Amino acid sequence: MASQCSLSSIFVVQSELDCALDDATTEQEKENLVQQYLKNVDEREDLKIADFQQGLEWLNTEGPLSVYKELSGKVVVLDFFTYCCINCMHILPDLHQLEKIHSVEDGLVIVGVHSAKFPNEKVLDNIRSAVLRYDICHPVVNDSDAQLWHELEVSCWPTLVLLGPKGNLLFSLVGEGHRDRLALFTEMSMRFYGGQGLLRRHAVGLKLLKDSLPPSILAFPGKVAVDNSNKRLVIADTGHHRVLVVSLTGQLLHAVGGPKSGRQDGSFLEASFNSPQGVAIKGDAVYVADTENHLIRKIDLLHKRVSTLAGVGEQGTDKEGGAMGPEQPISSPWDVALGTAGGEEDNVLWIAMAGTHQIWALFLADGKLPKGSDSKAGTCVRWAGSGSEENRNNAYPHKAGFAQPSGLAPAPHEPWGCLFVADSESSSIRTVALKDGAVKSLVGAERDPLNLFAFGDIDGKGVDAKLQHPLGVTWCSEQNLLYVADSYNHKIKVVDPKAKQCSTVAGTGAAGDTVGPEFNQSYFNEPGGLCVADGGRTLYVADTNNHQIKVLDLDSKIVSLFRSQSQWSSGTAKAPLLPKSAARKHMSAVAVSAGQTLTLSLTLTLPEGVHLTEGAPSCWTLSAEGNEWLLEGQTLMGDISDLSRSLRVSTKVPLALKTQHPSDEPSITLSVFVYYCLDSGSACLMKAASFTQPLSISRCSPPLRYCHVFSVRTQCCIGHTLI
Repeated sequence: MASQCSLSSIFVVQSELDCALDDATTEQEKENLVQQYLKNVDEREDLKIADFQQGLEWLNTEGPLSVYKELSGKVVVLDFFTYCCINCMHILPDLHQLEKIHSVEDGLVIVGVHSAKFPNEKVLDNIRSAVLRYDICHPVVNDSDAQLWHELEVSCWPTLVLLGPKGNLLFSLVGEGHRDRLALFTEMSMRFYGGQGLLRRHAVGLKLLKDSLPPSILAFPGKVAVDNSNKRLVIADTGHHRVLVVSLTGQLLHAVGGPKSGRQDGSFLEASFNSPQGVAIKGDAVYVADTENHLIRKIDLLHKRVSTLAGVGEQGTDKEGGAMGPEQPISSPWDVALGTAGGEEDNVLWIAMAGTHQIWALFLADGKLPKGSDSKAGTCVRWAGSGSEENRNNAYPHKAGFAQPSGLAPAPHEPWGCLFVADSESSSIRTVALKDGAVKSLVGAERDPLNLFAFGDIDGKGVDAKLQHPLGVTWCSEQNLLYVADSYNHKIKVVDPKAKQCSTVAGTGAAGDTVGPEFNQSYFNEPGGLCVADGGRTLYVADTNNHQIKVLDLDSKIVSLFRSQSQWSSGTAKAPLLPKSAARKHMSAVAVSAGQTLTLSLTLTLPEGVHLTEGAPSCWTLSAEGNEWLLEGQTLMGDISDLSRSLRVSTKVPLALKTQHPSDEPSITLSVFVYYCLDSGSACLMKAASFTQPLSISRCSPPLRYCHVFSVRTQCCIGHTLI
């Protein structure tokens, strides 16, 4: 059908309605205005829109839909979106809410019209991944050539267009932030046409992608962070709404949140997230960009609790900040990184605030931004970016412009002294100077600050290099190199900041899941984050759409999969069985009280001439056979990788005690499994031991720490005895 109208056809009359609604003071007055508007536009015969082009690819449906067949008799909301766009993501909750109120049978159908910005977004498989990642449960059409976009004269993402049951144009809403008006327009349209008997209850043949999605250990992991000192990796398992902490040998140490989304603080058993992205770790603290909750969270690994540091749980529009964290609304934080600003080391958490196109600072301790005033611990404030979506560099940080910053990497030491930023929508890497906040270009994009379409896949220098929607960066101080997740080019690249030279490290430029093993034969699929470890010898990559963590050995130029464990799926680690040969020690009972923390300290020693087996799963486990309630919600397993320090395992006695027989004496058992090899290479062995600690639970007892020494003594070259 040829186009008979565009959004300009209703521009004047809807503008008049919008002005009248702005002046209206009551809901009844607003409803009357919309009712009269609908009567006027429904009488017009020139507002029927063009149908979808034949041959388009559809998702979440059994087949193609037509405005004048399957969608006839329905109020239709067309959502013109592109999946990279943070503003498009922001209106998805509004659409989800509409779907909860009005079903297809009621007469409402939402159709996502995907009109791509980037070439990578025209590929159906990539749109399919985005539909799953964002939990989109309505039909989506891949309008890759933007035909309907041009027919209706749509001008920006997102744009919502409401149609009546005859394919007639009713309303349009441009941009985000129209939740109330969208609800009003939809409700009144349903009433208006329902009252005339024009709404039909027929189904439209939905077939949701998520209903056929096979289970996976990870789901769209967004970011990774490494704790080199404790040999741990933190994974934002974004699609499962959880954060994992694992050893570098693949042992699950902590699983926090998931599998459903939520925003609950509390114990690991209670806590929940909503599509977490950026993660940073220092000691026993993990900081999380809880993106779709619009929060910054902290995971305390020692006390096994989650708390909120910033955000109110709803999308904010404030572009200045300055309030205490839990009182400061924020918008779609996408990455976090620890840094220092006018105070003690790591006193600030830098935030890539994708939703407002800015870089923010959350002070973990008292400090001061460059050229700024003093800030107390807990203050959350804008550091750089005007809030306008631009690729604008400026010596004054508040006058600079970012375009959906999505990745951060501090390089605090001179001559760098900056924060590297993956500015995804400008397809560039930018720098923010730590001494004065000046924002500069490093590679990608172009010099025109308003051109956000200067993308490609070209190795080169400065603006001659081209990227496509990069989401992640990590700084290697040992090499003075910046590694980049060039997400929509499905590549890992490296930037020499001194020469401003950008070149490809791994990936072919095509999406895929083949693990090379060579760098130039390996495939990625929209990698979202990465981190560098082992003194610059290893890269861990969150290969997002492949649901994998990949490991790049920068010395051998080999790619491999990270050793994921099957127990990651359930979030509980499966403890190894204690062999019959294991030494077992039964301790004397100790008095504890409800709510008290019991810390067991165990010193493990090896004799001369032997060493821990690298890569082997040396670990500890905690159990309470017959009294599992003692350990509910607590970490039951951990990695053993460093014997120079005592192993310390803490557990908290529950406040709610189970009824016991007076003669019962519950106990907990700490088991250790040590894999070691002779330095001569003639033999490798595993030894195990368990320590059972009976507990006499009372209402009052002193703080308790229990210490024991456990050693391995050589008896001959291949035989060892545990004492």
